[in-house]
Amino acid sequence: MPLDRGASLATFPQEAARMTVNARRVDHQPDPADLRAWTERQVNARLTEFGNVVVRTEVTARSTGETMIVSDRPERHSGPVLAPEDYQTVAAAQERYLADQEVVVLDGYIGDHPDGRMGARLIVEKSHAGLAAMQQLLYFPADPGFEPELTIVYTPRLPAAGYPNERLVAVDLEGGVTRVLNSDYFGDSKMSGIRMWDAAMYRRGGLAFHSGLKVIETGAGTKVAMIVGLSGTGKTTTTFSVPDTSRPSQDDFVAILPDGHVYGTEAGTFAKVYGLTPESEPAIWPGATHPSSYLENVAVSPSGQVDFSDRTHTENTRAIIGGRLLPGFLPPRQVESPDFLLLLTRNTNVIPAVSKLDHPRAAAAFMLGETQGTSAGGAAEAGRFLRIPGTNPFFAYRNEWQANRFFELLHRVPLEVYLVNTGRVGGVEADERSKNLVPAHTAAILLAIARGTIEWVSDPDFGTLVAERVDGIDDPELLQPRLLYQRQGRGDEHRDLVEALRADRRAYLAGFPELLPEIVQAV
Repeated sequence: MPLDRGASLATFPQEAARMTVNARRVDHQPDPADLRAWTERQVNARLTEFGNVVVRTEVTARSTGETMIVSDRPERHSGPVLAPEDYQTVAAAQERYLADQEVVVLDGYIGDHPDGRMGARLIVEKSHAGLAAMQQLLYFPADPGFEPELTIVYTPRLPAAGYPNERLVAVDLEGGVTRVLNSDYFGDSKMSGIRMWDAAMYRRGGLAFHSGLKVIETGAGTKVAMIVGLSGTGKTTTTFSVPDTSRPSQDDFVAILPDGHVYGTEAGTFAKVYGLTPESEPAIWPGATHPSSYLENVAVSPSGQVDFSDRTHTENTRAIIGGRLLPGFLPPRQVESPDFLLLLTRNTNVIPAVSKLDHPRAAAAFMLGETQGTSAGGAAEAGRFLRIPGTNPFFAYRNEWQANRFFELLHRVPLEVYLVNTGRVGGVEADERSKNLVPAHTAAILLAIARGTIEWVSDPDFGTLVAERVDGIDDPELLQPRLLYQRQGRGDEHRDLVEALRADRRAYLAGFPELLPEIVQAV
């Protein structure tokens, strides 16, 4: 059964605030200049031509297969669990290790609204102070009343003996402590706090989304959009597009509570920058090339020349950028509630550029979480067709629970939901008959939804509404792929693809025993 909806942030969790740091030396809340100096001295760090620091890590993607939830009730979680007694053994080993280390302790808030923020504390080996330097750009500053409610204990040099790859991310939700062993990747630090915040929002009766947040000015007033999608599917690109008519407010995690209020998490962005150019990402380029930002795993020559198109080490290259360097960045506390939500998917055949969904189909699409994997999820996900419920690989409980909660919220919060394809129609890239959906198409769809100018018609394939016309998109075959298949004499292929996809979706959703029947039947 789902967790107690009456739980509050004030009572969850309990261990983090009581935790003490026992180490040979502790540098608590260091100045950004000190963090920068310590980062520059790391053996895996180098100065770039832009005057910022790039860090090359051994772990190049989030530790999905090494993440375990501490629990004695595995039926409450879709992912792997770690028995409490085994967690205590890990915790004791990490504490013994830290006693002989120099550590950095960084305090800050996940979120900036008093009703939705949580005090977070990062404890990390000073040899990897760059992790704290990057995190400092994303935490909202601690104030005089700060108390840690969540704690991340990070030991990049300590192997987790007996665990996959000798690496472990152990998530103690009840204690509010996540322990990371043998990972030097910043994403594991960042998500360790947000995963626990995500769980707290669920306990309050809300739901956190892997989402950007964007405020759009139209002639008819202001609209607020949530852009939900897996890393690498266009979430950041869409969030920071159309800077002349909109303002980004959040890039990675946003929660909605039952009263409709929306809460953001971060003071900046952890942007993927493979292939970055001033033209491709005009809102990201100035921050990624600013001296105060940090780069992770971006290729740099011995003389400091940066090559954003080099993926020799990894394609999952990143920039950590403070909000002040993001054009028009709006503190999330200034945003009250969303008007519509885009579910991004990266499909390559029959999914239209945009579909408008009713509540059951919206919850089903959310649960399906269909997309093409990227390097953000490591080599095991890159390029593969994936289903990640909610496009949120960080949800700590049963996957059905987040889809059920979304369905419940849709009946309480006036929120329109759209499925947006950021991939292709008509086939894969190698198929010359196919057509690409580029970021400009997604930006046009976003603006048209905000302005209310899309002309909708019924879709006979999936029971949704599809666009007949969208300002800025002059190709109707992108809006209705059926037309492309028919023109090319591939009508039978289109029918077979649609039928196979619908059958496969039904079979997939039927595999979740606690999923609401209204959601299962929607496909």
